[in-house]
Amino acid sequence: MNNCEFVTFISAIACSIAKDKTPEELAILAAFFTQLRRYNRNNWNIGVK
Repeated sequence: MNNCEFVTFISAIACSIAKDKTPEELAILAAFFTQLRRYNRNNWNIGVK
């Protein structure tokens, strides 16, 4: 999977998750995924050079 395919894949998943959600639900999901990214980066050194 090249970079463009990966971006398209992630965008499609994001659109399907966001479909029919209220702005409040989207804010909660955004906070959740932000914290998950930070947890993964801090505990498993993902994306750290």
